[in-house]
Amino acid sequence: MTDPVRTAPETDDPLLWLEDVQGTAALDWVRGQNQLTQSELMARPEYGPTRAQLLEVLNARDRIPFVARRGAWLYNLWQDDTHKRGLWRRTTLAEYKLPTPQWETVIDLDALAAAENENWVWGGATCLGPDYRRCLISLSRGGADAKVIREFDAVEKRFVDGGFQLPEAKSDVDWVDADTLYVGTDFGPGSMTDSGYPRIIKRWERGTPLSAAATVFEGEAKDVAVGVSVDKTPGFERTLFSRATDFYNQKFFLLDGSTLVPLDIPSDASPSFLRDTLLLSLRSPLDAAGTRFPSGSLLHTDAAAYLRGERHLQPLFTPTAERSLAGYTFTRDHVLLNVMDNVASRLELWHKAGGTFTGRPIEAPFPGSLGVSPLHDPLLPADDLAENYLLTYTDFLTPDSLYLGSTADDRREPLKSRQALFDATGQRAEQRFATSKDGTRVPYFVVWPAGATADGNNPTLLYGYGGFEISLKPWYSGGFGRAWYRRGGVLVVANIRGGGEYGPGWHQAAVKAHKQRSYDDFIAVAEHLVATGVTSPKHLGIMGGSNGGLLVGATFVQRPDLFNAVVCQVPLLDMRRYHTLLAGASWMAEYGNPDDAAEWSFISAYSPYQNVQTGTAYPRVLFTTSTRDDRVHPAHARKMAARMMAQGHPVLYYENIEGGHGGAADNDQRAHLQALEFSYLWQQLKK
Repeated sequence: MTDPVRTAPETDDPLLWLEDVQGTAALDWVRGQNQLTQSELMARPEYGPTRAQLLEVLNARDRIPFVARRGAWLYNLWQDDTHKRGLWRRTTLAEYKLPTPQWETVIDLDALAAAENENWVWGGATCLGPDYRRCLISLSRGGADAKVIREFDAVEKRFVDGGFQLPEAKSDVDWVDADTLYVGTDFGPGSMTDSGYPRIIKRWERGTPLSAAATVFEGEAKDVAVGVSVDKTPGFERTLFSRATDFYNQKFFLLDGSTLVPLDIPSDASPSFLRDTLLLSLRSPLDAAGTRFPSGSLLHTDAAAYLRGERHLQPLFTPTAERSLAGYTFTRDHVLLNVMDNVASRLELWHKAGGTFTGRPIEAPFPGSLGVSPLHDPLLPADDLAENYLLTYTDFLTPDSLYLGSTADDRREPLKSRQALFDATGQRAEQRFATSKDGTRVPYFVVWPAGATADGNNPTLLYGYGGFEISLKPWYSGGFGRAWYRRGGVLVVANIRGGGEYGPGWHQAAVKAHKQRSYDDFIAVAEHLVATGVTSPKHLGIMGGSNGGLLVGATFVQRPDLFNAVVCQVPLLDMRRYHTLLAGASWMAEYGNPDDAAEWSFISAYSPYQNVQTGTAYPRVLFTTSTRDDRVHPAHARKMAARMMAQGHPVLYYENIEGGHGGAADNDQRAHLQALEFSYLWQQLKK
């Protein structure tokens, strides 16, 4: 018998008690399930060796220490077996180029956590240039999104006595000057949005209590959040405030003296400034001065002229059916474009001279995933690295490499590369296409282990996400290499609608009333894998996290016959109440509003929690989540598992008591969680 689809909030849901995150009864249930799941999976022969292999990968000393430039220093957060929480450390570029650089520790997170008896997880640093001595350090308890913020002196390497401090909250801060901050935080009742993010931004002067800070910007309770960014580029200083009215639309305001001036751009466009140039990234088509620019374009114009009302926009990037803009960044005089070409990366370099841009492609490895990070510091009057950038490359079978590049030419200096974490001899990766229910061509990647043939018997893991315009590009994983490929497992990565692989239109085709298209695409890939002999339902598993957890939840409920394993990570599942739980209200632009009867009609058709039923044979699901996840509420996984158990379905459940939305707070926890998942997959999918 099917559970009834409800048109009102499930206040009669007998499992609402599991929404009490730290409730005694809820945590007793969690601990009981954790014990059962760990007892079963840790007893499997794969668990011990897999955990050891994964921990070795996670703690490997030859990992590339990716860096962020702050003045003369390159900063890095490093975690390993002796620094589980991490070292925030720095070095110079000259030292970084050496095979074994000397690093200076700035903050030892493990020592700090021990000294303060806190479970600190690194949350980032916002430092004031051009000397970058004063930093606002964010620290999270157990990996939650909410963070404590404390002012730190990076020269004396200590927290500033009497300095700026904010208690735990989902805060947004930026420096105005050495003695002033813009602060969005929890100021008390009414100061946060319905989504749990700041609604008010205040200007806070050093030496005054936070309660005395003056309000400078406000949003509405129904907004997702407000924000502020301060551009200190000499001669082009700008302060930009924003109201995110939903996940994809914002209203921007430039500060002119003490006046807020609306920035007249489409609400779903994203602005940025390169000195005197305004760039606009479009999510919808735009008509301006007699020209129509398609969705996914990147436009440029003279900023001052635009603010005067002129609309002389020119394209810097125009998408095609197979090419979309994945991102862009700046050196001093260039714009670097990262372009997706059928889900592989290409780079373009555009030079700015006056109001004119001229461009060319950059020769770089292909196909795979490229990452670009400029080293230019616009706050320095003379910057030797103004036209340099860091370039990374990887693909499914190629370890990460890092290069130092220059806009002068396409020669690059190799800086770092990883040793192979698994033997890829005989392995291959290929791109294929499936046809979805409505005829749409859906790309996916297949990573074959050595010796595998299309005989229908390969243990195969299908991974997907399909939401929020997030693209799944090729990546190198020592964990998959050792725990999956080496044992004969096939990995499949589906580039379904809802993602950003082909630009905004690919995403917008699968939101709200059309969300089912994501699930149809995923099912189409699974069916294609079976039809082409890659695997069979008996040997096919699926995995996804967050929105991807919703994806695999909806998919196994709709097509239980297709799969024999489901790893459902930090998921959304109860779509009737998702908007009432933690940050859920911020995602209504993606899924719709369940309180609107018309929108609930399409949400209810796929919501896993409302559609799972007795009398149907489902694959045995492994649900994983974290108590400290303050983005996607752990009750989604808790309630779904409990409901399925009550209906008589065998499931496994594991909840890390800390770890945030990533599911784990340190490498030991990550290795344990992943070893549980791989042990489960081999239990379900082995030949």
